[in-house]
Amino acid sequence: MAFNKSICIVGPSKLFLSGISYYTIRLANTMSSKENVSVVCFRQLLPTFLFPGKSHVGKNISDLNFSSGIPIFDGMDYNNPLTWVRAYSFIKEQKPDVIILQWWTSSVAHMHLLLRLFANLINKPKIIVEFHEVVDPFEESILPIRLYSKITGKLLRKNLDAYITHSESDKQLVAKRYAIAPEKIHVIPHGLYDQYGELLDTKEARKSLLIKDEFVILSFGLIRKYKGIPYLIRAFEQLPSGVLENSRLLIVGEIWEDRKELLDQIKNSPYYDRITLVDEYVPDEKVNLYFSAADVVVLPYLRASQSGIAHIAMSFGKPVVVSEVGGLKESMAKYEGTFFVPPEDVDSIGKAILNRFGEKKHYEAPDQKWDRIINCYTELIQSI
Repeated sequence: MAFNKSICIVGPSKLFLSGISYYTIRLANTMSSKENVSVVCFRQLLPTFLFPGKSHVGKNISDLNFSSGIPIFDGMDYNNPLTWVRAYSFIKEQKPDVIILQWWTSSVAHMHLLLRLFANLINKPKIIVEFHEVVDPFEESILPIRLYSKITGKLLRKNLDAYITHSESDKQLVAKRYAIAPEKIHVIPHGLYDQYGELLDTKEARKSLLIKDEFVILSFGLIRKYKGIPYLIRAFEQLPSGVLENSRLLIVGEIWEDRKELLDQIKNSPYYDRITLVDEYVPDEKVNLYFSAADVVVLPYLRASQSGIAHIAMSFGKPVVVSEVGGLKESMAKYEGTFFVPPEDVDSIGKAILNRFGEKKHYEAPDQKWDRIINCYTELIQSI
């Protein structure tokens, strides 16, 4: 179903690689198979030394790229007016009918505002904001950023044509927090992150990772306070001794917050020798290695709008023990391999993990292919 509109998608470049970078690329590539799509990428998001993941900034660790036929302006910087002028020229050349702004952090709000201004000076396209996060508690805790976010965010969100969230719960949060009419907020599911290749043989994957244990529990993704990793470690420690002596807790991800606390907890654990921490942003070619080695993926989040890691796990058919919070309650409810637990409940996490011990079942991924997701965008754009 085509609507013959020119769409410009705005999101982060691969320089500051994140799940939103992947989302922007997948959305643009799939939509471009049906429509005229262009992309504006934010290149420098903030001073690199302030970025928690500065160790991977600029590294070529992703194989995913935009399709060759998509016009791309990959170079709008938070602090360089020359790049803003080039972005204006790009928008003027493309003359999009619709601009979709990916919102995940307030640090780039002024660039969003500039693009909205440029577009209004040129041809007044429809503007859509897609919320991947309602508010980041870390940013909210810093007064200057909180004030900046409040002022710029209010200006950006005012009188837009439509808003997107990935769950009904986020829709309600966005409507309440930002005083947006609910009828202008549209729920579009998050597409699966199925770009990481095939599931490998479990024994071979474990051999590559030097894992000899019978049961592998995987925690994957950026390590932040809201991810609830300390609760997972405590749940692991409470497993029966017969299970523990055959198990490996594999914590894989770049540490962004509470580094010392996490390292101390692992060091002081009576089972520290059964816990492996891989503190890095994992390159694309190694992602399927970790998921292939795992028997169960555990996401003990304290809060969440969505989780790219959950969508990777579902694409590989892995059982997922996940906190029943936020948008995860909706996005994972139809996946047979989902096992919900209350947040911060160590006993429930432990029981859910124990119930997966010895289980070798592969689950069918939900119907959240990107072609289907794009149809939702089509309907929305036609409606505005």
